[in-house]
Amino acid sequence: MADQSNIQSAASKSIRPFKSSEEYLYAMKEDLAEWLKTLYDLDITADTFMDALETGCALCRHANNVNRAAYDFQLEHPGAALSMKVPSKDVVFQSRNVIQGSFLARDNVSNFISWCRQELWIKDVLMFETNDLVEKCNEKNFVLCLLEVARRGSKFGMLAPMLIQLEEEIEEEIRDQESLHSQAGEPSEKSSNIRCCGRKESSQSVEDEEEPEPGPFVWQQERVLCKMRNLDELVSKDTLTQINSLNQPSL
Repeated sequence: MADQSNIQSAASKSIRPFKSSEEYLYAMKEDLAEWLKTLYDLDITADTFMDALETGCALCRHANNVNRAAYDFQLEHPGAALSMKVPSKDVVFQSRNVIQGSFLARDNVSNFISWCRQELWIKDVLMFETNDLVEKCNEKNFVLCLLEVARRGSKFGMLAPMLIQLEEEIEEEIRDQESLHSQAGEPSEKSSNIRCCGRKESSQSVEDEEEPEPGPFVWQQERVLCKMRNLDELVSKDTLTQINSLNQPSL
C-alpha cells in the first residue's frame, strides 16, 4: 500500500495560484488519485484518473467499504449515528474480466451511482451519469461526486483525501472558536471572517472565470483554505452559470 504522505504531497501542490478551473480540477484529481492509491494500492494518477476507474470496480469496492465503516461507527457511537445518514445496502458488482466501456462496466458504474443517491443521498448537483465516466464527457461532476463520497466516509472514520482533511481542520477550528466565544458571551469574529472569506472567494472566482484579469490572480494562503472548503459549491455554481447562459434567448 502506498504511503499516506503521497496524499499530502499532491494536496500541497494545490496551495498555489490557479489560472483556470481546469488547473483546479487537475489538482483535485491528483489528490483523489493519491487517496485511492493509498487505500487500495491502485495504479492511478491524475492523468489516468478516469481510465483507472472506468470499469466501476474500484468505486463499488469503496462503496461497500464505506458501508462497513458506517456499520462499525454505528456500533461504537449509536447516539451520534442517529443524526447521520448511515448507508447500509451493499453494492452488487462484477469484479472479474470487466472491460472498459463494456456492459458490465456500465452496470458497475450505474450501481455505484444508485448507491450514492439512495444510501448517501448526495444532491443531484454533485452527481454524475454513467456516460460522464465511461465516455469521459464530464470529469468535473465525477470528481465532485467522488469528493463528496470521501467526505461522507470520513465522518465514519475512513481516511480522507487531503482536501477533505483541510476542510475538517477548518471546521474544527471554527467550532473551537465559537465554543470559546460563546462561553465568554462574545460573537465569534474569527469564524465569521472565515465564512465571509468563503462567500467572497466563491463570488470572486465566478467573476474571474467570466472576465479574466490581465495577470494571474494569486490568493493569500488563508483564503486558499477557505476556497477549498467550498470547492464543490464553486464548481457547481460555475456549471449552473454556464447552463443558464446557454438557455438565454438570443436577441
